[in-house]
Amino acid sequence: MGAYRDAWERSITAPAEFWGEAADGISWYTKPSVILDESQAPFYKWFADGVMNTCFNAVDRHVDAGHGSRAALIYDSPVTGLKRQYSYAELLDEVSRFAGVLSSLGVVKGDRVVIYMPMIPEAVIAMLACARLGAIHSVVFGGFAAHELAMRIDDANPKAVVSASCGIEVARVIEYKPLLDAAIEEATHKPEACVIVQRPQAAAAMTPGRDHDWAEMMASATPAPCVPVAATDPLYILYTSGTTGRPKGVVRDNGGHAVALNWSMPNIYDTGAGEVFWAASDVGWVVGHSYIVYAPLLAGATTVLYEGKPVGTPDAGAFWRVISEYGVKTLFTAPTGFRAIKREDPEGQLIGDYDLSGFKYLFLAGERLDPETHTWASNQLGVPVVDHWWQTETGWPIAANLLGLEPMPIKAGSPTVPVPGFDVRIVTEAGDPAPAGTEGLILVKTPLPPGCMIGVWGDDQKFIDTYLSHSPGFYLTGDGGHFDEDGYLFVMGRVDDVINVAGHRLSTGEIEEIIASHPDVAECAVIGVADALKGQVPRGLAVLKAGVDRDHDAIAAELVQSVRDRIGAVASLRHVDIVAALPKTRSGKVLRKSMRAIADGVDMPVPSTIDNPAVLDALRPVLRPEG
Repeated sequence: MGAYRDAWERSITAPAEFWGEAADGISWYTKPSVILDESQAPFYKWFADGVMNTCFNAVDRHVDAGHGSRAALIYDSPVTGLKRQYSYAELLDEVSRFAGVLSSLGVVKGDRVVIYMPMIPEAVIAMLACARLGAIHSVVFGGFAAHELAMRIDDANPKAVVSASCGIEVARVIEYKPLLDAAIEEATHKPEACVIVQRPQAAAAMTPGRDHDWAEMMASATPAPCVPVAATDPLYILYTSGTTGRPKGVVRDNGGHAVALNWSMPNIYDTGAGEVFWAASDVGWVVGHSYIVYAPLLAGATTVLYEGKPVGTPDAGAFWRVISEYGVKTLFTAPTGFRAIKREDPEGQLIGDYDLSGFKYLFLAGERLDPETHTWASNQLGVPVVDHWWQTETGWPIAANLLGLEPMPIKAGSPTVPVPGFDVRIVTEAGDPAPAGTEGLILVKTPLPPGCMIGVWGDDQKFIDTYLSHSPGFYLTGDGGHFDEDGYLFVMGRVDDVINVAGHRLSTGEIEEIIASHPDVAECAVIGVADALKGQVPRGLAVLKAGVDRDHDAIAAELVQSVRDRIGAVASLRHVDIVAALPKTRSGKVLRKSMRAIADGVDMPVPSTIDNPAVLDALRPVLRPEG
């Protein structure tokens, strides 16, 4: 661990020196002289007096350097049959013109713009256009329902919304515009303007005076220049799952974000200018922000925007086709995708149909990578399969095998070692350091490195309460795990009420709130249980009010539909069991951990604090029907 250990130790003992050097990798209008401002801790500021523009660094500077003809963005949509490539010069033209569109609608530096779009080039263009103006974008995953979108509109108070007439899930067209209209109707805050991409699969009804057609606006747009912003100014807000109530908007700055992501591409992913990088995710999630849009473009690489699935568009060879067709060097996706491919093509026969000679690395993240999937992918592809761990809040990996700095032996089940800048600690429930091999809570010593969240939108106290109050001087990851004797980190999963469904973080508390609002439900519990395909899925249990004599299956169907209506299909709640009672402690706390263990087939002793052991026993065949 020579090169890695040297880099990591210097990043911890001399962070200003380490990240000051990394800052030379991007272009500044005013180069920072204050690398780390600790004067308002725990609200640390990186590159405090620097001035730059993220869009300039992602697009303009490559054109200015004579690389305008290099491929920047490849759009591949098997669900529509469309393919298109944008050079850096072409992307600059599109982005600067759409920045002009937003400017003509009154969007200025500091304004918020909500982006509610499918995986089409216009989504990337809109994000970069916001960054160009110094406006703050907030991308909302297109699978979310109107209520979820309305809550985010009310929290961000956007000047404008950018959307599309529809998205496409395999062969199913999902009309976005009615969902957007319903969200604006529900929201207290009313955006002044909406820009809509009309897709041929569904025409959107436009509201006169408020709604504008993307193509029409672009045809007459005046290109807008980059607006210089402070490194500490917000680039975007991305809402992540938390407890119920007001959504939690993770805020990312401009300067730290650009420096960190630019550093990550060569050092973690061993991918640089002119090489093809594909993050098979969605722009609505943090992976899409960091590694579909910003990081590859900052590095001058070619990024792939894929509107399709690992299977079904058209088959389990979809990923291999894209890798072969575009010469992808590095693929980054979630383990769920590979579990789906393995299920459809367990022998990997379709791999042989494609030339993967240029494919060098597979990176997996977003949920725990089970050893079986790791082994299957390694055996089938013959390339390093790299598990790495990070969060919406951090924006880039906390732990990884740094292939461009010093590749290390891979251990299945481990994301390898902490990335430079992340001082990871494992502590017991009592708060003491956990020895090697002992499970504990994963913390990261503050200040966090550049690129991590700088706060919660509009709520500094929530940032402190949620992440920093558990152990002063440390960031609470919410995950548990351990280090082994070689210093490898093992992350075992969430310890709070957030579950990970196919790489999408969802709050069980929020699902519970929806189920509990049903007039027939007295109380309920939602737990995340292991799923062979999605990693985790929610399971619902509901106790009905006394006197309710309606059909239980009908009530359960209503509960499932209610969750789908309020959160969206992404919640993956398939069934709610109607039960007589929930197991609780003597103080009234529902024993969710015990129920999860039963559902997952884990042999765990019944807590001594249980108040009603018979209730838990009665639930065993419900939670794990096969026994």
